[in-house]
Amino acid sequence: MSELVPDLSQAAGWLPLAFAFVMALAMLAYVILDGYDLGVGVLLRRADDASQKDSMIASIGPFWDANETWLVLGVGVLLVAFPMAHGVILGALYLPVALMLLGLTLRGVAFDFRVKARAEHRPLWDHAFYLGSLLAGWSQGFMLGALITGFKGDLHSELFSAVIGLCLVAAYCLLGAGWLIMKTEGALQLKAVAWARASLGFTAAGVLAISLMTPMVSERIFDKWFSFPNIVLLAPIPAMTLALFVVMWRSLQRLPTRLAQNNPYGAAVPFACTVGVFLLAFYGLAYSLFPWLVVDRITLWQAASAPEALLVIFYGVVVVLPVIIGYTAFAYRVFWGKSTALKY
Repeated sequence: MSELVPDLSQAAGWLPLAFAFVMALAMLAYVILDGYDLGVGVLLRRADDASQKDSMIASIGPFWDANETWLVLGVGVLLVAFPMAHGVILGALYLPVALMLLGLTLRGVAFDFRVKARAEHRPLWDHAFYLGSLLAGWSQGFMLGALITGFKGDLHSELFSAVIGLCLVAAYCLLGAGWLIMKTEGALQLKAVAWARASLGFTAAGVLAISLMTPMVSERIFDKWFSFPNIVLLAPIPAMTLALFVVMWRSLQRLPTRLAQNNPYGAAVPFACTVGVFLLAFYGLAYSLFPWLVVDRITLWQAASAPEALLVIFYGVVVVLPVIIGYTAFAYRVFWGKSTALKY
C-alpha cells in the first residue's frame, strides 16, 4: 500500500487526498439526504388516498431539490479533480447514468406538475414521481455494484449490479419510511412502520452481499480485511452494523403499540439506525477501495489534475463547501418537526 501513496507533505500528495475526501463527503451526504426522499417517492404508490400522498410529498417538499446539490458537487469534483477517472467511470456507466438522470428529471417534472394538475390527472403525476424515484434509486445501486466489481461487464457482474440496485432501492425505502415515521402522524405513520419492516430484510441482504463481494474483487482488498491484525481491528464494523439492524428490528416491533398510545418515544430510532448503517457501510467501502478510484487500475494520484490546477480549485471549494453545508443545515432547522398539510 505504501508504494501507492506518494509523499503527503507535497501539494501533489495531499491535494488529491483532500479532493477525494470532499467527493466522498458529497456522495455520502447525497446518498443519505436524497436517499430518504427517493425512498418516499418509491413508497408513494403504497399510500391509501390522495391526502396521504400529499402528506408524504409535503414531508420532503422543502428539502428534496436542495438534496441533489450534493450529487452535483460530487460529480463536479470527480470531473475537475480526477479527469482521467471521470472518463473511465462515466464511460463504463454511461447507460445507468443516463437512466438516473432520466429518473431525476421525471421526478422534478412530476413534483411540479402534480401541484397544477386537475384532480383526475394527479394520479398520473404521482405514478411518474414513483417511477422516477425507482429508476434513479435502482440506477445508483447498479453503479455501486459496477464500481465494486471493477466495471468488468461480464454476466455475473451485471447480475450482481442489478441485484444491488434492488437492494439499494429497499435501503432507500427503509430510510424514507424512517423519515415518514418522524415527520407524519396517525394512519400514515403506522403505515410507514409497516413499510420499514418490509424493507429491513432486503436492506440487510444488500449490505451482506456488498460485504462479501468487495474482498473478492481484488487480492489487495482481501488482504486489507483478512490479514492479521486488520481482521481484529476491523471486526467492530460488521458487529456494529449487525447491532444497528437488531436495534432497528426491535424498535419497529414496538413502535405500533407506542404510536397507538400517542407515545412518540423511539420514533427517530429507525431513521437514525439506518443512517448509522449507511455510514458504516460507506466507511467499509471507502477503506476497501482506497487508494483506488478504479479498482487495481487507477489511483487517486494517477487520476488527479495538475497540482497547480488543483490548488486553484481548492480555494473555491474552501468557500463553496461551507456555504452548501450552512444552507442545508439552515433549511433543516427551519422546516424541522412534523410536516403540515400541503397547501398552495
